[in-house]
Amino acid sequence: MSDNTPYDFVGVGIGPFNLSLAALADGVPELNALFLDAKPAFSWHPGLLLEGTTLQVPFLADLVTMADPTSPWSYLNYLRSHDRMFPFFFSERFLIPRREYDHYCRWVAESLPSCRFDAHVTAVAWDEAADAFALTYRSADGTVTRVLARQVVLGVGTGPVVPEPLRPLLTDAHRGRVLHSADYRTHRAALATADDVTVIGAGQSGAEVVLDLIRHQDGDGLGGPFTRWLARTPAFAPMEYSKIGLEHFTPDYIRYFRALPEERREHLVREQWQLYKGVSADTLGAIHDELYERTIGGGRPRADLHPGVELLAAEADGDGYLLTCRHAPQDSAFTFRTSAIVAATGYSAVRPAFLDAMGDLVDWDDKGRYRVDGRYRVALDPRVGGALYVQNAEMHTHGVGAPDLTLGAWRAATILNTISGRTVLPVPDRAAWTTFGAPGEAPVPDLAAPHPDPVGTLR
Repeated sequence: MSDNTPYDFVGVGIGPFNLSLAALADGVPELNALFLDAKPAFSWHPGLLLEGTTLQVPFLADLVTMADPTSPWSYLNYLRSHDRMFPFFFSERFLIPRREYDHYCRWVAESLPSCRFDAHVTAVAWDEAADAFALTYRSADGTVTRVLARQVVLGVGTGPVVPEPLRPLLTDAHRGRVLHSADYRTHRAALATADDVTVIGAGQSGAEVVLDLIRHQDGDGLGGPFTRWLARTPAFAPMEYSKIGLEHFTPDYIRYFRALPEERREHLVREQWQLYKGVSADTLGAIHDELYERTIGGGRPRADLHPGVELLAAEADGDGYLLTCRHAPQDSAFTFRTSAIVAATGYSAVRPAFLDAMGDLVDWDDKGRYRVDGRYRVALDPRVGGALYVQNAEMHTHGVGAPDLTLGAWRAATILNTISGRTVLPVPDRAAWTTFGAPGEAPVPDLAAPHPDPVGTLR
């Protein structure tokens, strides 16, 4: 099947960020948009939708509110549509349940006619004859469809990162015993019956897995798995959540960060790990409370917490695993045996295979990453007349706010304004009290304004 009438733009991937763009674009009737996703329905980190877990950002950071609080696709309108406004009001929540955020997004995705699931994109190429991108996707019934788009927005998300020593163990033989935290909920029941579980990673996901495993221990602390928590960071530290600290998640900081030399940007991202890799203070407090409860009467908690530790090697050892680690501050190695391993080691941007046909037309940086301008356009060969945008693949160019939901609606509005060639949704020129650069610098242009720069020469 083929459709020779180009869409104004096509979004590939329907996670929260492209769904935000779809929701905001729904209010622009002159735009003809399509969004494609291989999954049968919307789902957001299903392996970590644990009871009691919440978003780490306020509910106002929904799909639309930070750009258009009048949109019918706001979280508050979701509550109204599901007759939950009064219960929400009485709960006095600012951080909403993660499971409800997933349900809210699914409600939006199922309501928008532009969103199409069971549509696995297999190729994106530039069609010179049509002066448009050609996208090919396969439906669940095997039907192959080709569509044209003047512009494409990639929102394919990130992929799980697993430490090198564990990668040889990610086979069917070790399924359910060596896994990334993205799959934790799938194997949760089996892990709760293991003798000993080691969790690697000091971020929010690692903390939530540790807390859940400890809670599976019985009241006497005898049943349930012995839980070991390892992390390379020097401490199990809370996420930076001060009001001024949160100004790193503003357009102001993005402008400042983009103007820095590449080496300085790389250093800053590593230095700012507590802005996006820390743990909520509530979760750390809950872990402490559970351990305290299990020491009443003089018992020792069946848990060990080890910061400053790097995994060096891992090998199968009978029905368990032998891990070799190094304590960095002491520069000392040690080994131990565990029954199962959960790598809560985060995610990173992936280069989708469907872009292979565009490989020579994308101006990759020397590390194989996209070069992204202030309006989230990827630098392309000048022969490409359309624009390719990315969402959540630009931390190296835009800073720690790239994966954060706080900036999702703002970024989507920025892209929508650029696609439309006009200001569809006004975005703030200044959002922070902090001046990130030196005093007296020349004003920085508004990143969200449409700009005539040729896409192929962006840096």
